[in-house]
Amino acid sequence: MWRGRRGGLCSPQVRVCICALLFLFVADVVHRRESTASAYSDASIATLLTASPQRLSGSGQTALAALIDAGYLSDLRWPNFGEHRPYLTSFYEPTQYALAWVKDGMPTHQALEAIEAFRDAALKGLNAEDYDGPRWADRVENLKQSNRGPPEPDPIKFDLALTVSLMRLISDLHIGRVSPRYLHPGFDIAPAQYDLGQLLRERFVDAQDVTTALDAIEPRIPGYHRAQQALVRYMRLAREDDGEHLPVPKAPVGKGDHYSGVPRLTRLLRLLGDLPAVNRTPTRSTVYGGRLVEAVTCFQRRHGLNPDGRLGRATLEQLNTPLSRRVEQLQLSLERWRWIPRDSAHPIILVNLPEFRLQAWENDGRVALAMKVVVGRAYENETPIVAAGMTQLIFRPSWNVPTYIQASELLPKVRRDRDYLARHGYQVIDSSGKVVTSGPVGDETLKRLRHGGVSIRQTPGPHNSLGLIKFVFPNRYDVYLHGTPAKDLLSRSRRDFSHGCIRVEDPAGLAAWVLRDDPDWSKERIRAAMRGRRTIQVAVNDPAFVVVFYATAVVLETGEVRFFPDLYGFDTALQRVLAAGRPYPRN
Repeated sequence: MWRGRRGGLCSPQVRVCICALLFLFVADVVHRRESTASAYSDASIATLLTASPQRLSGSGQTALAALIDAGYLSDLRWPNFGEHRPYLTSFYEPTQYALAWVKDGMPTHQALEAIEAFRDAALKGLNAEDYDGPRWADRVENLKQSNRGPPEPDPIKFDLALTVSLMRLISDLHIGRVSPRYLHPGFDIAPAQYDLGQLLRERFVDAQDVTTALDAIEPRIPGYHRAQQALVRYMRLAREDDGEHLPVPKAPVGKGDHYSGVPRLTRLLRLLGDLPAVNRTPTRSTVYGGRLVEAVTCFQRRHGLNPDGRLGRATLEQLNTPLSRRVEQLQLSLERWRWIPRDSAHPIILVNLPEFRLQAWENDGRVALAMKVVVGRAYENETPIVAAGMTQLIFRPSWNVPTYIQASELLPKVRRDRDYLARHGYQVIDSSGKVVTSGPVGDETLKRLRHGGVSIRQTPGPHNSLGLIKFVFPNRYDVYLHGTPAKDLLSRSRRDFSHGCIRVEDPAGLAAWVLRDDPDWSKERIRAAMRGRRTIQVAVNDPAFVVVFYATAVVLETGEVRFFPDLYGFDTALQRVLAAGRPYPRN
């Protein structure tokens, strides 16, 4: 098992400032969306489609090649593009450095559509500044003016800037801006990167519809596309909300109590959809009751809270969270969705830590199985973000207690009660696995336990902390999925109680799904193996990818949007990296 460490977090004031700045930028992009193509009403689209590629003079070719070789273009918001130099060379060399996006002195219709995509990047959860979104109108105008002046410098810079920006957008949409391994070294499986030069030449330069070509390179994951739709909706809601702060009383507000925030609460829950718009609750009333209580219960369920209908401190904290922060959560979740491996030969078991939920996906992305999980305790034994293939199931496993759990939890109990280990199915073993004692612990054995001469193992059975099935997916942290005898913890809203491994609600159901194509392992045989007396190891012939995930915003198939607290502060860490701008860490 793996033990987490406490990470530094931004102060609440800093987070609020960052959220506000991001929201203002995003809202401005959506509110002012306009068609770049309209600037070319004087240019026939038919002419643009049939015009010849713009060839460069020898000096022009040399100038373009020199810019690529330098990996730097001062016109760009982020001028260094060294990581794309090989792709740019492979893109331009086959055509002797002819311009790809300028024909007869005018931008191609593909260029205009790409520019529109740059300006609308916020709708994908990205930052338009990364693709020079606000700068393209001036570039387009300069290109028109260049037809009356020197013939090559402006078109060359325009063409290179568009190629670099499009490569950046494609890469960011396909695999995300930040490599998952930069923040989570155990994430060993990720989508394959494109050969960007070849991709642009084959799919974009002559594309009939650049938007369709861009859509094709995004993750084909239902949850990803639902999150995109929810992002657009919450961007609109954030603009419409008046932002009034709900008062936080000393004691929780229950049904029938007077609460001065009822009018604001009513407006907010109607805006979010938790309170039906047809509800006739008087907006001036200060009595908390009726359907408003039901609406709060719905809101609590959507935000990972105990759905008791009471206005306690935790519920009011979520109600007072600015909708700009919800926009940000969806943006960060979209970034992580792009990290998901997309190998159709391997189904995926996705564990979303903030949601405390596991999903098993079929190869086409459909959810075949879902269940609750218990994950590592926040800031003490955090479950790491990993991605690895499942290789083995173990029925009726034993548990070799990690040294730190032995020292911090079991030894204090043994010192107080020498029969504690025997009563709970533990054995003391030596380095070869030989049993030293399965009964009371004597002074000599206790001394050896303290100094590391022996260790503790829990025998298989219903009492075992791993339950009756262990699911192995080798990773550097030695975390795994397993059952649990502590079923009561699964009924709680917040479920971070483990030492780092992941306890699953229905291990038999998950085993049946993992082994569904193995004719030797029917549901009946799985149940028999769990009830048996032997430990059985089963190799997984068609391994699923286990992806331990971290999304604080999730959209269900019904369209319901759910938000969860930043359990381990991983959202804050990712936000900090993205706020630093390009070049984003790719290793």
